[in-house]
Amino acid sequence: MSWTGWFIFFLVVQVIHFLGTWKLYVKAGRQAWEAAVPVYNAVVLMKIINRPWWWVILLFIPIVNLIMFPVIWVETIRSFGRNSTADTWLAILTLGLYTFYISYTQDVTYIEDRSLHPKSTAGEWISSILFAVVAATIVHTYFMQPFTIPTSSLEKTLLVGDFLFVSKFHYGARTPMTPLALPMVHDTVPKVGIKSYLSYPEIPYFRLPGFQDIKNNDIVVFNWPIDEFEDIGPPGKGYAYKPIDKKSNYVKRCVGIPGDSLEVRDGYVFIDGKKNDLPDRARLQFSYGLTLKKSMNPSIIRGRYDITDNIYPPTERRPFSIISAATEEAAEKLKANPSVADVFRLKQEKGIRDAGVFPHDPQYNWNTDNFGPILIPKAGMTVDIDTKSIPLYKRIIEVYEGSEMRFDNKVSVTGNQVMLNGAPLTSYTFKQDYYWMMGDNRNNSQDARMWGYVPFNHVVGKPVFVWLSIDGNAKGISNKIRWERLFTTVGGDGKPVSYLNYFLIGLVALLGFNFFRKRKKSSKK
Repeated sequence: MSWTGWFIFFLVVQVIHFLGTWKLYVKAGRQAWEAAVPVYNAVVLMKIINRPWWWVILLFIPIVNLIMFPVIWVETIRSFGRNSTADTWLAILTLGLYTFYISYTQDVTYIEDRSLHPKSTAGEWISSILFAVVAATIVHTYFMQPFTIPTSSLEKTLLVGDFLFVSKFHYGARTPMTPLALPMVHDTVPKVGIKSYLSYPEIPYFRLPGFQDIKNNDIVVFNWPIDEFEDIGPPGKGYAYKPIDKKSNYVKRCVGIPGDSLEVRDGYVFIDGKKNDLPDRARLQFSYGLTLKKSMNPSIIRGRYDITDNIYPPTERRPFSIISAATEEAAEKLKANPSVADVFRLKQEKGIRDAGVFPHDPQYNWNTDNFGPILIPKAGMTVDIDTKSIPLYKRIIEVYEGSEMRFDNKVSVTGNQVMLNGAPLTSYTFKQDYYWMMGDNRNNSQDARMWGYVPFNHVVGKPVFVWLSIDGNAKGISNKIRWERLFTTVGGDGKPVSYLNYFLIGLVALLGFNFFRKRKKSSKK
């Protein structure tokens, strides 16, 4: 739904609100016209139901307002003496339209000084839970979101089993695009496996201002651009479209930012012709072949030489073992072992085409080890379009800068002419910024080399803190927790430093303060 559509919907809601409540406003000692003025009518209503004015703000926050509107409907009828369970359910099930029945058919009296405290323990619990959910949803949506590292594509910097806090405000919090959704869950309801949202209506993309731009080598959480696609093609028959904010969350390193010229040479990234200089916490890993003079236990090799991923034994067709991920330092140490005959990089040579690599076009003989150069689009940048360049930008034009839900931009090639929606296309100016996301585990990472650019409207946030880290392969509860990683920062130089002790001291201080504050408050009664 466009902003125009939402504005019309807002006006319709205002008319319905006025017709259903103006008599109640009058009975509460207010003027009828006050029920008709958008926003102001909500402020006045908060005074009528004896609730703080800032509740009005909560009514305009997507997802949160799904909780607040039923609360307001119930609070309104209770301010006029309708406190029964039946009244409560009727207000909720009719989406607030029960006020029409009360306004026009019932002789109700406004209760100005009604008690705001729940009349039962159950009511008190429900009230506490509702507002805890509201507070948590605001934090989750606009400030910090928990996130788990599921794969080893950024191994050494972020480990499988790390639990992160992802900042939404560094790059600017993105408002939800799916307003009809359960709070604090992603695309499915846990354990149940059903969708947690309705695809329609959608709120147009909007992002609050951030205080930091994405820089080269930042680690970024984003929505996987091709989540609803099959084999990098349009959705198959019966496959449901997924809104941007409900696509799968991925975390990668942003090696290329808008305006960069990027190339991958033998697995190393070059920006504008210069080799990318990674932070000291980053450790590039590659796949290696391993030949032995005599047999060695793979588990010993993995533990002694800091091998990230699996070691596969030789086969009849392949006389050497495969190390799926190791750093260059680990490979050199392993090569010095007297039982090792050779350790060598496994890579694809330049000019050999991998059909699974972006842009999936026979004109480009690229692979994951030798790729590009490509230009990363920047908002306002104009590029020439022809049959050679269009494979690089087709998805941007058709999907990211068209309508992802309707796929209403159609790019086609007729002879030597590129067409957009039936009209010749010779140049294109980009509407938003794009980024190039890759994993440090270069031969074991599903990243931009397979699916291309990440639009800025898909960016979720910046990982800032590891609050828990669990080693799923370790035995024993104590050994499973990587204690040295608890409460460490994601960014920074040198070995991560744990701030767990500072957190515990702060927690004890806070609990002590609350204890003495409550004790002092009770002694005054």
